[in-house]
Amino acid sequence: MDLKTATAIRRLRLVSAPEAISFLLLLVCSVLKRTTDFNAVPVMGMVHGVLFVLYVIFWADAWNRAKWSLKTAALYFVLSVLPAGGFFAERKLRRETEDAVIASRARQEGVVNA
Repeated sequence: MDLKTATAIRRLRLVSAPEAISFLLLLVCSVLKRTTDFNAVPVMGMVHGVLFVLYVIFWADAWNRAKWSLKTAALYFVLSVLPAGGFFAERKLRRETEDAVIASRARQEGVVNA
């Protein structure tokens, strides 16, 4: 994995957890709006919208650079629209990056021909 690919995946990973948190907070704010006089939906809606747009931009960049299959790219996109999916995406992306680093180091040391 080259540096630009690793950076693209890292950006996607870093935005996935905040996007998931904002989605959950938006759901809580929606419930509070219906049950109380508290209305933070406009603010949380904008925060979540910005984070979602960033997620989609970083997802497209990571898909392009990492050369993911359509199935893998679709999985990461579907995880972005599920309330807690960003947490699963972050965990899966971290594992993918760690595996790539291990494989890269093994190739450099001549341990494997991966």
